[in-house]
Amino acid sequence: MKETVIAIPSNDGETVEEHFGHCLQFVLITTQDGKEVSRGMVVPPEHAPGIFPAFLAEQGANVIITGGMGGRAVSLFKEQNIDVILGARGQISDTVRIFLEGELESKGSECSSHERGCE
Repeated sequence: MKETVIAIPSNDGETVEEHFGHCLQFVLITTQDGKEVSRGMVVPPEHAPGIFPAFLAEQGANVIITGGMGGRAVSLFKEQNIDVILGARGQISDTVRIFLEGELESKGSECSSHERGCE
């Protein structure tokens, strides 16, 4: 059985927070063989460079789906063997369904400046 643990940043447990560093929680979804088998939420530690990738790796995540993040964060997630999918928005349930159907592609760009937001 192929197991995937997807981490999705959120502020309400229902929608994707478009910038992972601003989230209040992560929704963790475990899938096996393309089907969701469990879902839960975890509150992350205080945000600082490198903290979220290590924290989510400890939770077993191997995919993060979010709207955007900086290039350094993308590299830190990849160092933890966590695949990064950018450009997500909207309802978490819809996002997960599209991911499991193999139709969710990373289409967002890395944030080049936190002061200006994601481009």
